[in-house]
Parts: sequence; C-alpha cells; structure tokens
Amino acid sequence: MNLSNYRRILAGTAAAAIAATALASSHREAPFITTRPKVDGTDFYMFSSYEPGRAGYVTLIANYQPFESPQGGPNYYTMDPSALYEIHIDNDGDGVEDLTFQFRFRVADSGLAVTAGGKMVPVPLSNIGPLSASSTAAQNVVETYSLMLVRGDRRSGHAEQVTDADTGSAVFSKPFDNIGMKSIPDYAAYANTFIHNITIPGCRVPGRVFVGQRKDPFVVNLGETFDLVNIRYPAQELAPPGVNARQLAPNSLAGYNVTTLALEVAASCLTRGNDPVIGGWTTASLRQSHVLNPDPESARSAVSVGPVAQPTFASVDGGAWTQVSRLGMPLVNEVIIGLPDKDRWNASRPKNDAQFADYVTNPSLPVLLQALFGSAGVRAPNVYPRTDLVAAFLTGIKGLNQPAKVTPSEELRLNTSTPVTVAGSQNDLGVLGADVAGFPNGRRPIDDVVTIELRVAMGVLLSPFDGSAQDPDPSSDVSRQLHYTDGVEPNPADYLSVFPYLNTPLAGSPTSAND
Repeated sequence: MNLSNYRRILAGTAAAAIAATALASSHREAPFITTRPKVDGTDFYMFSSYEPGRAGYVTLIANYQPFESPQGGPNYYTMDPSALYEIHIDNDGDGVEDLTFQFRFRVADSGLAVTAGGKMVPVPLSNIGPLSASSTAAQNVVETYSLMLVRGDRRSGHAEQVTDADTGSAVFSKPFDNIGMKSIPDYAAYANTFIHNITIPGCRVPGRVFVGQRKDPFVVNLGETFDLVNIRYPAQELAPPGVNARQLAPNSLAGYNVTTLALEVAASCLTRGNDPVIGGWTTASLRQSHVLNPDPESARSAVSVGPVAQPTFASVDGGAWTQVSRLGMPLVNEVIIGLPDKDRWNASRPKNDAQFADYVTNPSLPVLLQALFGSAGVRAPNVYPRTDLVAAFLTGIKGLNQPAKVTPSEELRLNTSTPVTVAGSQNDLGVLGADVAGFPNGRRPIDDVVTIELRVAMGVLLSPFDGSAQDPDPSSDVSRQLHYTDGVEPNPADYLSVFPYLNTPLAGSPTSAND
C-alpha cells in the first residue's frame, strides 16, 4: 500500500486529531467529571478478538476511575452503586444506539467483627485475611454486578437480563483490587476465575465478561505535555542521529491502575444485515437529583454486628438518569472540545455531534505547536476549514470502516470483517504502520493513538507534498512530514494476548508476604 493510500485511510485518525497533545485518553477531561472519578471513563477499546481460538468475536473494553493508586486502601476502588455504566453499539450508522450493555453495581458490607474487651466490634479494614475466589469469609467488602442488554433506545428499548452461562445466575462476582501478595498471593490466577461465560439474549453464541481492576494500558507523557508541551524532541527528525524520540519520555500512567468493564461478543450478534461495520462508545450516568445524607449510617443498630446487604450512603440519589461521561474515539473531549462545552460534550449523544463541528474545522493545537516549536521547524498547516479532519471525524473512512449508510456522528468504528493481526505482529501505529486491523479501524490496547493523532493534527493527510497548484499549503510541506511524538512508546510486554487483554494490576504491596 503506498503513502497516498495510507493518507486516505488514515483520515480516520483525524476524528481526534486535535487532541494529540499527548493527554491521557480521557483522564479528568472535563470540569464536572473531576468531582466524580468513579464515573470518569478513561479509555474505550473495540477490536476483533485476537486470542487464539476466538475468531469471529469482538472485544469491548471500557475503563473507568483514572489514577487508581495501588496503595489506595483501606477503601479501595469500588464502582458507584448509584451509577449506570453503559457500552453502546450503533450497527446501522445512524448515530443512535441499537444495542446497549448496562452494568449496575452492588456493594455489600460483610460486617466482619472481632472481640475487643468482651464486645464484638466491626473492623475498619476491607479484609481480615487472605482472599480467594471460592470464599469471601475474610472479605469485608463484597462487590457484585448485573448486566442487561437493551435493544433500541437505551432508556425505552427492550431490556433483557444477561446471565452466567454456567450457573444461570443474573449476579456476577467481581475480584477485589490487588491489595498485595499477603492478601492475594497469585492475583493473576485469582482474577482469571472472575471471567464469566455469559448467555446474551438473542445471541446463540455465548460471550464472556470480566469486570475488575487492571493496569492502566494507556501510555502518555502527561507531565511534560501540560508544561507547555515541554517535550525535548517533539518530532523524531529533530532528535540527534540514532536517538529514538518515541522512547525518551516517561509514561506518566505507569504506576496506576483502572477498573475495566470488558465484554467479548460474537461479531454476528453485534452487526446488522450484511454490513460488517459497527460503531461503539461508552457512557456513565447518574441520577438527576443528589442530596447529601446528614446522618449516614450502616443500616443496623449501634450495638449489633453482621452483614449489611446494601449500606446507606452519604447521599441520596433519585430522578431520571443524566449522562455525565462519554467516550468513543480517544482524546476528543480532552482538547478538541473547548472548555465551555466540555461538560456539555460528556452529556451529549453522537447523533447531535454537528453542534461541535467548529472545534474540528479550525483546530488550535497546530497553531500552538507552531508558537512553541516554530524555531525548530514546526509549522501549522494554513488550511481552513480542515475538511481532512471533518469527514473522518463524523463518518469513518470509506473502504476501511465507514458504514454502508452513515449519519455524521463521532464513534469508534470497527470493520469486523478485517482480518486480525496476531499479538506478536501488531504495529502500534495501526494503519499508519500498515496494520489495517489497528486504529482507527477500532482500537486495540497497544495502538499508540497519541502519536498517530499528533501527526494527523499537523497535516500528514493534506497531500500532496509537492508545491504544485493542488498542494494545499506548500509552506508547511516539511513540517507536515515530520514524525511527531510525545516521546512514549507502548511496550508489548505490558499487554496480554488473551481476554481481557489488559494486564494484571499493580499490587499495593508488591513485596512477598511477610508474617
């Protein structure tokens, strides 16, 4: 495939091109969501499963709760029982969900207590001994979840229960966070027991689900980026000979975990008719009313102990669901959307995305990079409106991942008929690296969307680079061909080659168990 074809296909990366300031995909991206980290969606992945023996399946991953410190006890990172977490699929290109997987969580207090001075006193810790998948006897906080599939409108469509294919249960267990080796000696093995086979209504093929803590898979140079893009070599060509500028900066997320909602569903159960292309995104919603509880309590008398199925909380929530987080293509709300509209974006739906078009047609990032690095040869394309960004931002790429019929709307789009690339052969630059099974044709954990989108923002799609009458901006030809980077490159060893694909979370106590 030649470079002109790459540029045509790579238009899909333009969906979030302006966000290529190397920000975390969606960590603390809007003012309101910083106050509710439990419903802050950090990343969304959608790709054809490449685990051996799982051909024909699609994996959907929605990550929540940014910057989970492994040492974040004694109250670890449970999900919000008052929230609704959703993964949406649009399988006819109209910008409206056709399938919605809804996750609801429940947190139970086991009421573990010890005898102190002749009295049974509840303990302050989440566990009082080693944990195992087969017993919660030593576990003071037990988290479970339910999963529904809604066909049609997510609020008024037909809802059915997803159940455990092995037990028939409508309640799924969730592993505790990775406290450390004394509490959970072999966390990887422990967590694997929480991968559930599931029966999906209307789908003849069983799927899989996993919800639990994982190592944050995203790689990004946050610190230097926020310091006025304080990156030593913003483009590989500006680095000294022999220096790989993509391996110079630290990954600012390397020490953190996230909470993952992972689904694996047969592609035939997600697509419609003969069109293999689907669009996807994740959202989180809260009840419209939120009132602080002036006297939160444990829902039992002060002198008794024992389990509490659903403790009362510090707030009382009610009213209609209100969407507060949204994520499809990576990096969109981070810096594409202007500050006054960031909360509005998080509350919006893909079918209404035309209202945000001005943020894409006249991007500010290239201008800022020119101001910061103009002396190093960085020049912003002087081409407006940026139709190279607009077309792909809303429709997908014809011949790669554009639906047969499409309404302009921002979604992560995947052509489920594209052959997968096995884990060891994947190129982290996706289509830019001649790997058409990668971003922007869906998104895999290893895809370096920051680097890809940074290059697109600076005009790599604005061909030709020849100074001819058709050249949109000859004065920026050299800059448009630079290999821009935030200085961080994904490490294949940081990912699994099997479901749920994201690696074992970092342990709060990484040392061996000490008596």
